[in-house]
Amino acid sequence: MSPDGAMWTLLPMLCLLSGATWAATLSGLQDAVLELKKFQDVANVSTFLLDRSTSTLLLGARDAILAVDTERLDQEPKVVGRIIWDVPEAKRRACVAKRKTKVDCNNYVRLLEFLGDGRVYVCGTYAFDPQCAFLELSSFTLETTEGEGVKMETGKGKCPFEPSQHYTAVMAAGTLYTAAASNFLGTLFDISRGTGAEQERIRTERSINWLSDPEFVSSAFIQQSASSNPTGDDDKIYFFFTEVAKEYDLYTKVKVPRVARVCKSDVGGMKTLQRRWTTFLKAQLVCEDKPSGQRYNILTDVFTTEHTPGDPSSTHFYGLFTSQWERDELSAVCVFSLSDISKVMDGPFKELKKTSDWTHPEPVPTPRPGQCLNKALKDEGFDSSLKLPDKVLTFVRDHPLMDNSVTAAPLLVRKGIRYTKLAVTQTGSGDERRGAVLHLGTDRGELHQVAVVGENATFLQELSLFTSQEPVNNILLHRGRALVGSPLSLARVQAEGCALYSSCAVCARARGLGCVWSTGEDACRRTTAEPGPGDIVDNALRKCDVAEGRCNPSMRELRVSVGLPLLLPCVQLSPRSCSWEHPPHRHTRQHHSDLQVTVTEDSLGEYICTCQEAGPGSRDPTPCRRAAYQLTLEGPIAGGTVAEAGGRHIVASYIFMFLMGLVLGAFLLHFVMRRCSVARQGHHLPDNSLSSDKGRDLLGSSATAQSPSSASLLSDGFRLTEKRNGTATTNTTTTLFSNQGNGSPHGNSFGGALIHSNPGNGHGNSLYANCNTNSGDLQFVANLLDGRTGERPEVIERKFGERDEVDEGLGDVIKGPEEELARFPNFKLPAPLALCEESSI
Repeated sequence: MSPDGAMWTLLPMLCLLSGATWAATLSGLQDAVLELKKFQDVANVSTFLLDRSTSTLLLGARDAILAVDTERLDQEPKVVGRIIWDVPEAKRRACVAKRKTKVDCNNYVRLLEFLGDGRVYVCGTYAFDPQCAFLELSSFTLETTEGEGVKMETGKGKCPFEPSQHYTAVMAAGTLYTAAASNFLGTLFDISRGTGAEQERIRTERSINWLSDPEFVSSAFIQQSASSNPTGDDDKIYFFFTEVAKEYDLYTKVKVPRVARVCKSDVGGMKTLQRRWTTFLKAQLVCEDKPSGQRYNILTDVFTTEHTPGDPSSTHFYGLFTSQWERDELSAVCVFSLSDISKVMDGPFKELKKTSDWTHPEPVPTPRPGQCLNKALKDEGFDSSLKLPDKVLTFVRDHPLMDNSVTAAPLLVRKGIRYTKLAVTQTGSGDERRGAVLHLGTDRGELHQVAVVGENATFLQELSLFTSQEPVNNILLHRGRALVGSPLSLARVQAEGCALYSSCAVCARARGLGCVWSTGEDACRRTTAEPGPGDIVDNALRKCDVAEGRCNPSMRELRVSVGLPLLLPCVQLSPRSCSWEHPPHRHTRQHHSDLQVTVTEDSLGEYICTCQEAGPGSRDPTPCRRAAYQLTLEGPIAGGTVAEAGGRHIVASYIFMFLMGLVLGAFLLHFVMRRCSVARQGHHLPDNSLSSDKGRDLLGSSATAQSPSSASLLSDGFRLTEKRNGTATTNTTTTLFSNQGNGSPHGNSFGGALIHSNPGNGHGNSLYANCNTNSGDLQFVANLLDGRTGERPEVIERKFGERDEVDEGLGDVIKGPEEELARFPNFKLPAPLALCEESSI
């Protein structure tokens, strides 16, 4: 069998196996994935709104609003309703005339909020002219006017103009508060009260001291409870965003994350700050690992939760961050408490003097600028912001920034991956609260679950829900499940409970959450027993049938060749630093927590990665060994788990024989066609007929393009590809054993893997992972664990060239055999060795 035949024979088997594994994983958790495009091509879903009483999920999409029964996703999906809300053709043409793309000139529904009277307030971009309408839940229709048209009102300041603009909104006691761009060009931004009485619709001041090119992320309404609010303080709305900092005098634009606060009863000032916020204050959020000095300054998402249900004062904000200064993918999670934010808002103000030095402004007038109304202010006669003195309003207009920052250390740092959305599940209750589970959506359609107990984070599992082109853009938690959305799909997965951890090793990693493995039931169960002293994860892992613990990895032997570049992974969940022990040589460079090594005779030996983590019951860091490798020179391995050179040469011989047959066949065809032509012309053709125009037409022209099969089979046919979630991307360099930021806390297992250098494939290096060639048939042996989950086979793919295609006029494009053979790189370089096809299981 030819190599092409073997490849095409095995591909359906691999796809079938990968699909079966994915389906089995979902069915085991009673999860479901729904492709929304089945519903009359619903696409570009960006907004979720859940009716928790009926489990009905509203989805805002392009030109449509969809309602889905989330309890029936695993059955035939029940669509409660579907509304088409598109843009008239004339308005669409006018939008395109303003140099906007035809795709953007649709109506992208970006806002869905309950009004509290059985209606939903919906807003869409409406071809760069934002409009809002009212949705009747009982009939699931949009309210109409007497002319049978949709009843609409302007959405400027409530909804973005452009589909991709950053935006946030929150409904507070029936009143909408938004943060969005307020003009067509997207150069003006407002935080405003968008609904209610016209005289109470106020917004931010148009000043860079208030908002400086912001990217809005999230918002939250914190309603004070009577029992925890003895001072009668007003309810507050918090906005989270990233903006360009004005307090840093640098050549580049420095972005900083901010939290801003306004008060619910604020109606603006009488003369100063008319129809403007009088309580707008903002402070910087600092997510920084102080030991390493790494700071994460781009805010991506915020999840708001009460650590004690029913107590607003226990509210915490979990922020998802990345870094402006890192070129590689990077994500971090920090948590900020409401009490810390309140302390900063009650602290000193920051002021820029003419000397370009930021100082504390003195004196601060009374009553305190930016203060929300409370009982004390009302007793003094300030029962409305309209009665505040001008000096107070002038001060808050010029000093919206607080001097102190709200600081926190990262709970989790992942390098080599980008998280897009975050949701948090608290485990336990009250004083028995054990920790939290972070549900993190990636830009590759995955959902990661990470347990955070004390100062340590433990990676639990990864679920591949969508394709790699579908980033997770929504996560809602409901009844112990997570509703996860992408622009094209909707998934429901288990989010709470020990039962979702299907193996002893994963259950052991969740020991800090109150889970324990029951050998009798062969399942993970919840327990109220407190874990013993020491490392609770390691203690739990020792009870499982595993060879290593979290801080005691087994040694992986890597067989390498001299000159091979390697990237040895060391999975770092903690923000604390990692260090490597290795033979003393200069051919290494640490890349984040991973180690780059160029193999020489001096670099052979043991490589051990040790990370700092928090000790049991202590905040002091303790060393935890995370990875161990043994580099040895390539040699024969018993057991036949690695492809032998002879097998690779057999496949190379097949390729060579196939090409020679193709060339000889083409030469023979050309020779026969030439003889037939001479016979047809008889004896009237002169001896020098090949030089005549008539004879030249029978030859292949040198200007004619060669058949794509000849060049691509050898030059492009053996390019190393990397596959993420089913999508292969070709790389020009080889990265070996790299799971940067994507591994499980236990590292990866490389059971006697052979790494081979092949300079003849055009890329310098190749990785051959347990691939045997026997009698021309490719055999795939999955001994490598997946770099992200630590539980699935390694995903390694070698891409063969395109299938050969022979044109009907082959004789017109084939040259002489000597010239054609000279074009082939295989006659100049060593023959390429047999390559392993990637398995996605």
